[in-house]
Amino acid sequence: MSGVRIAAAQTASVRGDIAANVAGHARFVRTAGDLGVQLAVFPELSLTGYEPAIARTVTLAPDDARLDPLRRLAVEFGMAVVAGAPVESPDGKCRLAAFALLPDGAVSIYTKQHLHPGEEAFFDPGAGGDLMQIAGETVALAICADATFLEHAADAARGASLYAAGVLVSEKGYAADTRLLEQYATRHEMTVLMANHAAPTGGWIPAGKSAVWCAGGRRVVAAEGTEEALVVAAREGGDWRGWVVPVAR
Repeated sequence: MSGVRIAAAQTASVRGDIAANVAGHARFVRTAGDLGVQLAVFPELSLTGYEPAIARTVTLAPDDARLDPLRRLAVEFGMAVVAGAPVESPDGKCRLAAFALLPDGAVSIYTKQHLHPGEEAFFDPGAGGDLMQIAGETVALAICADATFLEHAADAARGASLYAAGVLVSEKGYAADTRLLEQYATRHEMTVLMANHAAPTGGWIPAGKSAVWCAGGRRVVAAEGTEEALVVAAREGGDWRGWVVPVAR
């Protein structure tokens, strides 16, 4: 693999306001597109805020017209855009999902397999999702608590070269969670990306500090704190480099 560019989009979400959050995501995607990013990953429930109590009132479907601005940008820039929202399944169950808007206009859904304690009151466990082929990388998705289960990363590593997690991680949990992500990059020789929230949501105060580790465990780049920014990592030939790009409102 050579010539791949990925980004963790560290964003602040507006509670339950899908239109406002889509507009905010679009700013990030345009900036990422101008930088040549081929995969942009947003935090857990980024399109609604992490608001389990209202999840059933703000579900999205893969063909939801409210996603059209992001779908068009994904096609325009040839980028996969992964954003979070609740999804209602045909059986009426609500699941915590990541919507992957693909460069060909298709939408793939990943649903969170391992719920955080307390989430079971609002969500049903999901079934995961398919691997994606992006710019020569085989990408496996994870949503927050998924990435705290060793077997989840081990299963992903059987086919994936990149493990991408949208999360909501507080300062209290940050050190332990990122040690695991670094461990996955080291043990499984895969690139690991973590996209965290930039502002309080659902009563949680995030740590920010979104980051990327390359295969082997070296941290390529991380945000300093909770600034709204793209955390970009690029592999050119065999070498990774990274930088943080502020995204203005």
